[in-house]
Amino acid sequence: MKNHKMDKLQTTIKKSISVSGVGLHTGNEVTITFVPAPEDHGYAFQRVDQENQPIIKADCDLVTDTSRGTTLEDNGIKINTVEHVLAALAGLEIDNCLIQLDAPETPIMDGSSKPFIDLLLEAGIETQKKEREYFEIPKRINYSDGNGVEMMALPADDYRLTVMVDYNSPVLGSQHASIINIQEFKDEISSCRTFCFLHELETLVENNLIKGGDLNNAIVIVDRVIDDSEMDNLAKLFNKDKIEVKKEGILNNVDLRFQNEPARHKLLDIVGDLALAGVPLKAQILAARPGHAANVEFAKKIKKAYIDSKKAQKENENVPIYDPNIAPLYNHQEIGDILPHKHPFLLVDKVVKISPEEVVAVKNITGDQYFFQGHFPNEPIMPGVLQIEAMAQAGGILALAGKENPKNWSTYFVKIENAKFKDKVVPGDTLVIRMALTAPIRRGLCAMKGEAYVGNKLVSEANMMAQIVENR
Repeated sequence: MKNHKMDKLQTTIKKSISVSGVGLHTGNEVTITFVPAPEDHGYAFQRVDQENQPIIKADCDLVTDTSRGTTLEDNGIKINTVEHVLAALAGLEIDNCLIQLDAPETPIMDGSSKPFIDLLLEAGIETQKKEREYFEIPKRINYSDGNGVEMMALPADDYRLTVMVDYNSPVLGSQHASIINIQEFKDEISSCRTFCFLHELETLVENNLIKGGDLNNAIVIVDRVIDDSEMDNLAKLFNKDKIEVKKEGILNNVDLRFQNEPARHKLLDIVGDLALAGVPLKAQILAARPGHAANVEFAKKIKKAYIDSKKAQKENENVPIYDPNIAPLYNHQEIGDILPHKHPFLLVDKVVKISPEEVVAVKNITGDQYFFQGHFPNEPIMPGVLQIEAMAQAGGILALAGKENPKNWSTYFVKIENAKFKDKVVPGDTLVIRMALTAPIRRGLCAMKGEAYVGNKLVSEANMMAQIVENR
């Protein structure tokens, strides 16, 4: 299965664009500016109010706090409440953007991503030249915090999300929200506002948090009976003439934009937090009772899986391709015409690829090989020195194949370095050997890198040097 699939071009915005507001928790006035960025830049924040205007990459490994939002920190510089901004960028499938701030927290706006969506669309989306690289989830990735929060990523050919929230509240109850592809984010999810319960609101106020909070930028769910005097205190707290509770249990007659707006906002948060994994996803995300802490830990698991897949992909790129259905370039008899070796010491059965710089050869390991009789006969293993010899013979074919009459020449070992044996080679294995020149052949000296594979696994490798000598 392919873990990486590229079928769209990367994007950024056409021009810089700004908006001002207040930070939810700090209450600071802040201007946020979205700036076009080059290909492969990804998302990064810049504190333009700080000396040297430091840049903080949007990376889950830089998250230091998830108590009331997602906070990034690098070298002592913080960016608070990044999730709504990142959700807007990811929701519009914008790949590259620099986000400049003149304060430590993004503006809360109306508590959703829609103001940022509108701003980014006003700036315009520009297609770039380089292809977008997705992480196509290859197998299920699970996360659980042991306290009822569960998240899962499954293979899919697009980016779809399903969220369930359940706060054991008679007002909120259990809610679900989902989108079947990320293109639905703008219309179905981006306008959904953050929410909290009244008891949380009181605690936040007591702890001098939500200094920028307002009844216009959050849904407050009333989860207990409150009397008129408490209503008056809340009205003073938020500079309102009057505060009411709707029959649905929502404070101050705030009309829900969707019946399940809280669940949709949790989905919005997931999109923003998972953007910290650093790569566009093709996956089906299932989440039960998620929060910022779980989202970020889940993003870390996805990032690790992505890095591991990149590493495996890079390793697999080095694996020589062998298709037994394709006729060899040299069969066993033809190899015997090039090399001086004969049975039982001819250790190359066929050559499947050859160029001036590289040869790929095959040795089939059968149980009747003579060396198994004495080399661990109860656990037959091909001796490492014979693997090296098989590589050397394959290298000899590369060195001599270009000669007009290869029988008139021989190759002799001059040096072997960095020989490593990584796994056993046993009866039934097919040893696929690649020898590649590491320098042009000069004065009859041939330097090569040898690798031997069984399937996709590297089993042995060595650097070798041989001298090409004309027979007398």
